[in-house]
Amino acid sequence: MKVLVTASARFAITSDGNFWTPNASLGYYLWARYLEVFDEVDLMARAELHSEPPAGWNLVSGLGINAVPVPYFVGAWEFIKNYTNIRRKISTVVPNTEALLLRIPCSIGTEVLHLLPSGRPYGVEVVADSYDAFAPGSIRHPLRPVFRWWFPRELKHQCAGAGAAAYVTREALQRRYPCPNLSVGISDVNLSDQALISAPRSLCRETRPLTLIFVGTLVQLYKAPDVLLDAVAVCVREGLDIKLVLVGEGQYRTELEAQATILGISERVCFLGQLVSSDAVRAQLDRADLFLLPSHQEGLPRAMVEAMARALPCVGSTVGGIPELLPSEDLVPPGDVAALASKIREVVTDPERMARMSARNLEKAKDYTDEVLREQRNEFYRYVREMTEAWLKQKN
Repeated sequence: MKVLVTASARFAITSDGNFWTPNASLGYYLWARYLEVFDEVDLMARAELHSEPPAGWNLVSGLGINAVPVPYFVGAWEFIKNYTNIRRKISTVVPNTEALLLRIPCSIGTEVLHLLPSGRPYGVEVVADSYDAFAPGSIRHPLRPVFRWWFPRELKHQCAGAGAAAYVTREALQRRYPCPNLSVGISDVNLSDQALISAPRSLCRETRPLTLIFVGTLVQLYKAPDVLLDAVAVCVREGLDIKLVLVGEGQYRTELEAQATILGISERVCFLGQLVSSDAVRAQLDRADLFLLPSHQEGLPRAMVEAMARALPCVGSTVGGIPELLPSEDLVPPGDVAALASKIREVVTDPERMARMSARNLEKAKDYTDEVLREQRNEFYRYVREMTEAWLKQKN
């Protein structure tokens, strides 16, 4: 059986029909997991045409994974301008679809649902929170309050109508967007054996600049890198010897670089851009002393789990699934610069606490290895397949 999977990610597509991504966690391996239950995968996502694969980017499509490109757009206005072509493309695919899995929230998935006949079963994989995504400070758009009202309503409706729902959190997203049918919590983290370090970090008492690290998109301000820069500036003014490394790329990079300059910390901040291999990201995590993710919204952040797998102490915000990963003592309210600066200071000035955080995080990360999650995912996919087979049998 073939399954159509929709995704909100943006890919490059080359003349040979293949999808490419700069994000290693969105490469072929992620989508190939569906092949353990389904015979073939049609991956539907927006894609921008490139004559050649961008240097260093990762292949997404391949054996068993077919690229189904939707006209490229960025933001609400481009979506509206391209809406006719987007809908036309989706309408040519949906009638021939067998099993259907929507990774939501996703505007493409929403359009697929609009074209489904009544009673047509589908499954959803809920990977983010629409309500928090439009929180103040998360995006800058004049219609942000309207979006914050509208899109969570859509997501609730989509989950309520699903025959089965898998959430990347264990409780957080389920509470806000319940599914009355099969509902399971399964992270979509890709945590291989080599991603998991063998032992916690040793107690560090060296007198050197401590390295803080942030890994996340700069396309929007969902991950609050601007809040992080403000907090680091507070810490530097208070005499902490720290530096910050930001891994990620997007339209706000130039603005954030200017912010670091205005704050007087540009010499202590390094923007590395997008690192296209998992090994390169892990190398940066291994050089760092503290991972920071003060997000406005999250599902269950893969970057944080990967940092924990490297036994890295972590501080995050009290949103989405982050409280499922970290204890309350390592959390701060989203958007609170003073609280974040205070938490950074608490942690980096206490080597014993950092050692405890390292050991605890490494142990917690073991709950998210492929070995642990694989059968849970496959059981969910099998349910979606069987649900679809029953519908097709009844239909015929």
